[in-house]
Amino acid sequence: MRFPVFLGILVALLVAISLAAFTGSTSTVTPTASSTALFEALPQTLTLTPAPGMDASTTIAATSTQPEKPKAAKQPAPAKAPAVTKPAVAGVTAAIPQPSQAEFDAAASALRGALVNILCSSDSTALHAISGSGVFIDPKGIILTNAHIGQYLLLEDYPQKGGTACVIRTGSPARTAYVAKPIYVSTSWLADNPSTLTQMAPTGTGEHDFALLAVTASATAAPLPDSFPYIPLSTSHAYTGLPVAIGSYAAQFLSANEIRSSLSPTLVFGSVEDIYTFATNTIDLFSLGGTAAAQEGSSGGGVADANGNLVGTITTSTVTGNTADRTLRAITTDYIARDYAAQTGSSLSALLAEPTTTAVADFAAKVPALEAALVSSITGS
Repeated sequence: MRFPVFLGILVALLVAISLAAFTGSTSTVTPTASSTALFEALPQTLTLTPAPGMDASTTIAATSTQPEKPKAAKQPAPAKAPAVTKPAVAGVTAAIPQPSQAEFDAAASALRGALVNILCSSDSTALHAISGSGVFIDPKGIILTNAHIGQYLLLEDYPQKGGTACVIRTGSPARTAYVAKPIYVSTSWLADNPSTLTQMAPTGTGEHDFALLAVTASATAAPLPDSFPYIPLSTSHAYTGLPVAIGSYAAQFLSANEIRSSLSPTLVFGSVEDIYTFATNTIDLFSLGGTAAAQEGSSGGGVADANGNLVGTITTSTVTGNTADRTLRAITTDYIARDYAAQTGSSLSALLAEPTTTAVADFAAKVPALEAALVSSITGS
């Protein structure tokens, strides 16, 4: 079965959630020992098979009830839902280095500076307005986010030219700053998840769920910066117990108006609780404990190590109950690099080395076919 719902999709701006609002400046929280979740999902069960020698819990049951669900949501078919298992890896029992508070603060500061809020809306009544997160991973203005957010940027001309639009917002509170274009949205994810655009609570495993955007223009009178604040991709593997900083534009407890006017980054400290694989021995996915970041709107947010490197991108979790009792999951940046190479036949580093104009133009040639497929799934034609 599939993991709980995608985190960014489901802050639907058209559905006001009357809960306590997080407002003001950046929220930095030290998490409690118990940590668990982030998204709201349909009743489901996910079986996790531990690798030899690992004795963690083998079954996670995620049940959710969407507050004021506007229409009945159908559970998507588990098309190609992979077995998400514990990888058989060595070296996870070594002493875990503990970063100093100064190192952690510096990593959190770097992550905060690289965070963006992605706000999308459409003239189509079939699509939900969404608020999600992303992270600058290159000084040229390349943003890493989720495919379930990036797909909105493929629909610029639906239902008519300019009918769907996304803006990149930064700061605290978030303010419109940039216009971006897609330079990669996982076609494997799009093929496996054709119905998420019209579902209130889509589910997924996190596999292939990533996209890359490039800033192409300023959305204000201010010129583009010569260099964007960014956090580089980690070249190291995540491991159980790894201390991390987690950042996103979590928005579950904000109304639509508050998302537009008062949304600020949420930054918390935590650690990797468990690691999983979509294959056999690779570390592709990890879980984090419940924190203030365990909310809708956190999809595409970043997980950084104490060296200030991005080790993961938030994808899925549960969203009911106290945030301290939820489970948040992220795909590893190592997995993203491997999966990108497997799908495209080229390295992610090569893409990041290209001028943004070249990367945007190359992917633009693929957008019409991808948009047509998405429109077909939206309209059922």
